[in-house]
Parts: sequence; structure tokens; C-alpha cells
Amino acid sequence: MGLQGGLFGIQFLQFNGQNTNGQAGSIQGYNSLPGSPPLNRSELYQLWYRQELFNNKLFIRVGKSIPTDDFNNVIKPVPLKAADLFIPAVSSLLYTPLFVNTSLLGVIPGYYNSTYGITVSFAPIKQWYISYGGYDGNGANGVQTGLTGPTFNGSYFNIIETGISWLLGQDNKPGDFAIGVWHHTGKIAGPPTISEKNTSGYYLFGTQRLWYRNPGLDASGISIFYQYGKNNSEALEMTQYLGGGVTAFGLVPHRENDSMGFGISLSWLNHHSFNRSTELMYQGYYQAKVVNFLYLEPAISYIPTPGASKELPASWAWTLRAIFIF
Repeated sequence: MGLQGGLFGIQFLQFNGQNTNGQAGSIQGYNSLPGSPPLNRSELYQLWYRQELFNNKLFIRVGKSIPTDDFNNVIKPVPLKAADLFIPAVSSLLYTPLFVNTSLLGVIPGYYNSTYGITVSFAPIKQWYISYGGYDGNGANGVQTGLTGPTFNGSYFNIIETGISWLLGQDNKPGDFAIGVWHHTGKIAGPPTISEKNTSGYYLFGTQRLWYRNPGLDASGISIFYQYGKNNSEALEMTQYLGGGVTAFGLVPHRENDSMGFGISLSWLNHHSFNRSTELMYQGYYQAKVVNFLYLEPAISYIPTPGASKELPASWAWTLRAIFIF
């Protein structure tokens, strides 16, 4: 095409699952894999072209993509100069709020309802960036955008995010912080008595490495993350979110590639849809490397206040996930 720095991406998704979160009465989702129906789907997940400009400082991507990879993503590693100065994956919690701050759940496109649009990111220095995204927003009205083509009918999701990263203290412990605002111009599906357009919200998140066991030698140690978000919606299932967690990397003897972590997630529920005001969730996990291409991760979740109904008792859930790398 005559342009340097161009990249083309395509990805296909096959999902077959069950409504495990509904069985536990969880609105937030202790299991991040099942989303909205249909729970058996085959779809073109990503199809985009990205162009790097101005010495890799400006990035423009057009096509079908996953906006939650670029925005409100607390689990992405903190990029810094040295290869060993990063927080690997930040956390491997399995619950949905780690991947989507619940104040945006139902309005921001993402897994598994990717969507068409444009993403523009400007990073003049390694420690600061600002990004804008504009996307087909019909997913907020119940359209399964992952299974359909683009629809441009005035329903759009717009988002702006900016963030910084740093190295802290003598051991150069990495951290980052980001804040974003969003606005949805179309109709949002909600309770039968609610008709809503032009909804907005904001969010923030951050991570910090607290301790290195072997500074300068490996990534073993302890890190934390935190998240917050709020919207002005009368239709979305959740209106405010607060969460955080801690992760330990490589601290078990002779298991330097293993990690373990714990997270807390609290969401304020829409009083038009639920008779319980909040849902609280705890989750802990251990991720073990079995061989180079296989990790096993058992996790246990406790939901003392399932949001589906205040009549529901506290629920426990045990999950085992296998991760294949290829």
C-alpha cells in the first residue's frame, strides 16, 4: 500500500457456554466468559487496519475491534523502557469487573460483542498517552453487534481516555493511572418504564508494583490495582462501581511462573431493575503453569449479596479455567 507501519488484523470467535452467572444470582458476573444471549455463537470477532504515523507516536485503527482492549483496561502491562520493568498481566481474576468496569457494562462495546468504529491514540512520550474512540453504539439497545455488520443510525459510543505511567523508588517499581469519560448518543435498553438517550459517565483506574523480591532480576513480587466508575443512567443495570485487588507473582518456591491474587468488587444496582441496592463480590485464584503452553487456574468466588434478588442467599462458586497459549 506504500505506507510503512501498517498492520492488518482478523480474528474469529467461537463460544459455547451456559448462564453460570445467573445460576449464582450475580449481576456483575463472577465468570467473565458468558455474556448476553445467544450463548452459542460463531462470529467475525475482529477485522481492522491500523496505521502508525509520526515515528510511532500516532496510531489510527479502523474496522471491527474490541474497545475494551484499548479503554478502561486495568490489566494491560505497564510499558516502560526496560523489558523487565513491567507488571505482568496485573491480575488474572476471572470475574467480569476486572475486564469491564460495571458502570460501563451494557454500553461499551467489547467481548464478545465487538463493533465497528475508529480508535485514535497519541503517545508522544512513553509515559503519557491520550486516546479517542468512536463506535457503533447499537449494542446498548440489545443489538448483538458481534454477530451483525455495522449500523450507523445515530446510536454512537464515544470515549476519551488519558493516562500516565511512572517508576517509583529505588527499585523502579512501575505504576500507572488513567481517567476517561464517555457519552452514548442512542437509545439504551432498560426497564420497560424507562426510555433513555444521551447517557454519560466517567471512570478511573490504576496499578502499582509495591514490592520486588529480586529487584532487577525477575518480576516476582506484589502489585495492586484499583478501579472506579459512575454513570448518570436510569437504564443501565449498574450505576456506580468500586473495586480493587492484589496480585503475588512467583512467590511460591520453584514456581516462578505462577501467580495468585484476590479481588473485591462492589456495584451499585439500578433501583428500577433490582430490589437490592448493591452487589458485593470477592474472588481469589491461583494460576499455575503446567507446561510452556498450558496454565491451569482454579478460582473461588463469594457473593454475600447476589444482585438478582434480595431474597437470594449468599452464593459460592468454584471455577477451573485452562489457558492454552499458541
